[in-house]
Amino acid sequence: MMNCSPPSGSLLRMEHISKRFGATCALDDVDFDLRKGEVHALIGENGAGKSTLVKILSGAVAADQGSISLEGYSFKSSNPLASRKQGIAMIYQELNLAPHLSVEENIMLGREIQRLGFVKRKTMQEAVEKALELVHHPEIKSHIPVKKLSVGAKQIVEIARALVGKAKVLIMDEPTSSLTQEDTLRLFQVIRQLKNQGVSIIYISHFLEEVQKVADRFTVLRDGKKIHTGRMEEISVDDLIQMMVGQKFVEMFPRIDHEIGEVVLQLKGLKGKRMATKVDLALRRGEILGVAGLIGAGRTETLRTVFGLDSIEKGTIVVGTIETDKGAPWIRIGQSVGLLSEDRQEEGMALSLSVADNLTLSRFSPYKKWGLLRLKKRREAVEFRLKQAKIKAQDPEQPVFGLSGGNQQKVALARLLHQEADILLLDEPTRGIDVMSKSQIYEWMGKLVQQGKAIIFVSSYLPELLGVCDKIAVFHRGNLIDIRPVPDWDTQSIMTVATLGRIPNENQVENSDRQGKDER
Repeated sequence: MMNCSPPSGSLLRMEHISKRFGATCALDDVDFDLRKGEVHALIGENGAGKSTLVKILSGAVAADQGSISLEGYSFKSSNPLASRKQGIAMIYQELNLAPHLSVEENIMLGREIQRLGFVKRKTMQEAVEKALELVHHPEIKSHIPVKKLSVGAKQIVEIARALVGKAKVLIMDEPTSSLTQEDTLRLFQVIRQLKNQGVSIIYISHFLEEVQKVADRFTVLRDGKKIHTGRMEEISVDDLIQMMVGQKFVEMFPRIDHEIGEVVLQLKGLKGKRMATKVDLALRRGEILGVAGLIGAGRTETLRTVFGLDSIEKGTIVVGTIETDKGAPWIRIGQSVGLLSEDRQEEGMALSLSVADNLTLSRFSPYKKWGLLRLKKRREAVEFRLKQAKIKAQDPEQPVFGLSGGNQQKVALARLLHQEADILLLDEPTRGIDVMSKSQIYEWMGKLVQQGKAIIFVSSYLPELLGVCDKIAVFHRGNLIDIRPVPDWDTQSIMTVATLGRIPNENQVENSDRQGKDER
């Protein structure tokens, strides 16, 4: 292993950290250091040990062995509150909010400002509004219950909560996984401001190109071991990937030839309960239709209405040859429609149930006999899916909450494959997924449409939309503004439509077309 010696002026040092969960070794003698006012990227595949390392630092998990020092003094956290009092704040990949409480109550939870036993509401509200302005989202009102916010807006609340705490060390675990490109750029501005104030940041992300923009140094973990630490300016993305996976990486966006056929899903003036306006859209067999837009633009709301999670107020849906103005998830599943929710914790998974249950819940028929489940046969099928999807799990009966966020996402995707859905509605399917797994998912999508399946692919990460889709639809404030073949789009034209709601003229598209092709 190649290691850099920790500098003598480190703000934070973690030495010889090890942690086991049963038979799984999550961390094996890992060293990590963080300097004052730096952004240090922690990089690795799903299950490499990144989240476990920072959970030990934040007090959520206890290390089996090793030591931590903060500002030169020995530090051992017994719980997250103790870490927070020492100036260590954590933004978790899996959002850690109380849905029934308001935005203000979530941001100030554990930090309530009081005098003589009375909470100073006005002072707290001002602090919350200041934090939301810092992340450029003053439109998020402090009195709104968090459960009414989109996943992206909840992510903004998580970031604002960490900023209110005036942390010395800020841990960001996949902070941009639910953010649009515009919000990501705003977050980078906030990070630069924090650096200038002397705040140190541990930054975990699978978006390596953004890591290169924001980080000063990096540490790569693989299978619980530290592989290398170095300066970000001295390393390429290809070299980072090779360190992460232990082999040379071939292609980010594998293209698989496929034919586009007849319309299999059509929305005719469709408006759901949470949709701002009516949407007309057609999806063809063998097609990957990408959907872009800012947070709250109407992408998720449209998918929820199609799948029957939200009721239809106007218009109809045509699935195959069946036209209806009603819907429910069980009806759509019966019509071979499958949904991957962007909010896997609340909607996409039953966290207390096993990996096997989560993977097979939507299709038990292959294992039923005389009203009973044939558990041995199901276990064999689940083990095949785990190997196929390269899901890191101790056992098919392991509770799914025990998996890393990325592996949970792969279980949710594997369920759609097991369900044998013909129409797949994928809402941010690569959220929290490492580079190799993303490439694998793109390859799966290509193979599925090659088999005649059809996919609607919602993503805030524009390079993947440009890299794998046949067409891209762009939403702006609830309106579907335009649908075009991928060669007619690039990053600039998509962002113009998403932010301004107007279609770029042909000269703009032609002038920036070369840039878009380079990105693809």
